[in-house]
This record gives sequence, structure tokens and C-alpha cells, in this order.
Amino acid sequence: MMNRLLFVLPALAFALAAPAAHAQSQPPSKAQPPQPAAAPQPDQGGGFLYKSTMPDGKVIYGDAPMPGAVKVEKTRPDTSKKGITAATPKEMAAGKKLDERAAGTGTDRVSQLDAALKRMEAQREKVREPLEGERIGNAGGGSRFTDAYLERQKAFDKGVENLRQELDKARSGK
Repeated sequence: MMNRLLFVLPALAFALAAPAAHAQSQPPSKAQPPQPAAAPQPDQGGGFLYKSTMPDGKVIYGDAPMPGAVKVEKTRPDTSKKGITAATPKEMAAGKKLDERAAGTGTDRVSQLDAALKRMEAQREKVREPLEGERIGNAGGGSRFTDAYLERQKAFDKGVENLRQELDKARSGK
């Protein structure tokens, strides 16, 4: 490919320089307006795009098939000046359905998680109260919490933290 490019570059430079030199040597003629370069017409054999897949998997697009290609696909690109077209009614209906589904699940999920978090934070004071059997008397006459009480507090706090993280994920849309 590089050898082919190096061979074409001098010829291209000469082709570009020759008309400029010719135009400088002759006075401008008003009788003949400059003719635009004609685009290749499909019936003239041009207008095709070749997709060549090389043995190493590399894909090369060009106006001619690449020598040594394992697979060559010949296509005619759409060159119509159609522009942007409006969506069909079927596409509009599918878009509305997706929007409704995304809006419904996202906001409902966030509101459900938010309500659950508020309920858990309201229960925090009830959970802080030790249940029967969660206090042990000390030798000095005082009391302390048992391991079961501490584990229950840790589990509740972990549940609240997990719910907060899930709510943050739902709000960010992940």
C-alpha cells in the first residue's frame, strides 16, 4: 500500500501543477467558462465502493479492490441528497414506549427506595433500644450490651448503608 502511495504522489503533484502552469501562460478567456469536473456516473462504471478484507483481518475501503484481498465486497453507496427524514409512525411509537418504560421504572424505583430509606431511618430509634436478654450485668453492679445486641446494630446499619448505595445508583441511572 505504501509503495503504491509513493508511486502515486509524484504523479498527483505533477497533475496538480500542470494546469496551474498552463493557466499562468495563457490569458484568461471569457468565452469559455470553466467546466466543473464531472462525478462518475453509475452507468459509466464508477460510483462503486470496494471493501477489501486482507489476510491479516485489516479492512480497506477504496474505489478499486485491493490486490491480495481475501474477501472483496462491492457496494454502491447512497449518494442521494435525501437528507434527514422524519421518523415513521412505527418508529415514533417504539420511541414513546421506550421513553415511558424508562421514565416509569426509573422514577418509581427511586421513589420506592427513598421511601424505604426514610422508614428505616425512622425505625433507627426503635432498633437502638435493647431487646430482652441483650444486657448483661457486670460484677461492679452495672450492665453492658451483649454481642447479640452489637451484631443486630451492625446488621441494621449495614442494611441502611446498602439501601443508600442502591438509592444513589438509581438516582445516577446506573
